[in-house]
Amino acid sequence: MAVSTMQDLFVNELRDIYHAEKQLLKALPKMAKAASREDLRQAFQSHLEETRGHVERLEEVFDTLDLAKRGKTCEAMQGLVEEGREILEEVEDGAVRDAGLITAAQKVEHYEIASYGSLVALARQIGNEEVATILHRTLEEEKAADQKLTKLAQGGVNQAAAR
Repeated sequence: MAVSTMQDLFVNELRDIYHAEKQLLKALPKMAKAASREDLRQAFQSHLEETRGHVERLEEVFDTLDLAKRGKTCEAMQGLVEEGREILEEVEDGAVRDAGLITAAQKVEHYEIASYGSLVALARQIGNEEVATILHRTLEEEKAADQKLTKLAQGGVNQAAAR
């Protein structure tokens, strides 16, 4: 897709994050299964449910804009998911793996926060406050997920891994 306007840029980024979220629907169950701590497993399962909601919101945005619901390959998320997969394959100790999973998940969250923050700003710039509001809800959920992961890391996961 040729990008020559702010609207084009917005649609391009929307399709990118749509593909990214779809990748997470596949990665989060694997992360949950690999977590040795129940609280971390539950955090991943909870975020999986939120991610399903994020996909639904993105589909609502596509409908609002009368666009086909299709993604554009998100190479950044592919790389982040691959990093998480490497942790699963390379780290044998459960406590250390948990710390690594949090690290990988926070990289994902930070990417999503940047993406949704940019989408909100672009939606407002092109004059679509309705879409900006929808996307802002997801942005806030991504920020909360990042904070939850920080709390888990600082609340015992990293300490257990350091032993």
